[in-house]
Amino acid sequence: MEKNSGKVRVRVPASTANLGPGFDSLGMALNLYAWIEMGLADTTRIHLIGEQMEGIPADKSNLVYKVAQMVFERAGVRHPELEIAMYSDIPLTRGLGSSASAIVGGMAAANALIGSPLPQSELFRMATELEKHPDNVGAALFGGLVAAFWDGERAEHIRIEPDERLEALVAIPHFQLATEKARHVLPRELGMDKAVYNIGHASVLVAALCSGRLDLIAQAMKDALHQPYRAPLVPGLTRILGEATRHGALGVALSGAGPTMLALVDKHSPRKAELERFMKETLLAEGIESTTMWLLPDREGVRVEKLTADQQSGTLWENIKGEVRA
Repeated sequence: MEKNSGKVRVRVPASTANLGPGFDSLGMALNLYAWIEMGLADTTRIHLIGEQMEGIPADKSNLVYKVAQMVFERAGVRHPELEIAMYSDIPLTRGLGSSASAIVGGMAAANALIGSPLPQSELFRMATELEKHPDNVGAALFGGLVAAFWDGERAEHIRIEPDERLEALVAIPHFQLATEKARHVLPRELGMDKAVYNIGHASVLVAALCSGRLDLIAQAMKDALHQPYRAPLVPGLTRILGEATRHGALGVALSGAGPTMLALVDKHSPRKAELERFMKETLLAEGIESTTMWLLPDREGVRVEKLTADQQSGTLWENIKGEVRA
């Protein structure tokens, strides 16, 4: 098997999951990114750049290192020592797919480093098995909107091209919410009425996104499965879910497990400033500072490139500083 003797760099997007009713099955990539450079080495060295990397381990317990080793094992090769550099604009534990970006980015980089023996479908299966749900990893890998399932053995997805009019406003509270905690509050069982409610709303939401029926999004993004139970963990969420469409949103949802809130908006709407003000002020009334960002759907998914000799001589930051959000 031919291997790349140099380095590779990947850019992987953030993602939002669920979009309301599509629990663990719907995801959308967003144009907020993490970058990873990876090369073979004599001794493992992990360089973490930027404030989003604070608290991330810089040894072989690092998630990117571990998923790279999973790829090598699956491909039947052994490369225990790596040089890895990482930078991310994606905030950690905020419901914007930071762990999915690390998993997908690490797997894609490792695969490219050894000549890409594994197809994307296998990377998707491996990433989904690790995450236990396919929404974030599918969006990060394929870009756009992704409808997917994982049955414990098989991962399947269909990619949907986002409508050109779609834009997203995210309000990111200045506190972290662990996914494990957000899942712990969910009931073990649900009544048939709530199950049917979510199946119907998720089905109409996918159909609306496929057909460009933006007028149906507000009602289709409603959820009875997870958001009502997570609302106590995110002050202001109930009001934002109930009122954001009155301030110009097409639809609104908790992004993944939260605490970030996501509003879908027509990019040509004249009410964007009103909506942003409403979301920030609602959180502030609960004593919560937040950062808002206007994002677009990412249509590319993970991007992989082999570094040139000039790029290899520079640092990751030197190579990407013209691309980062900051």
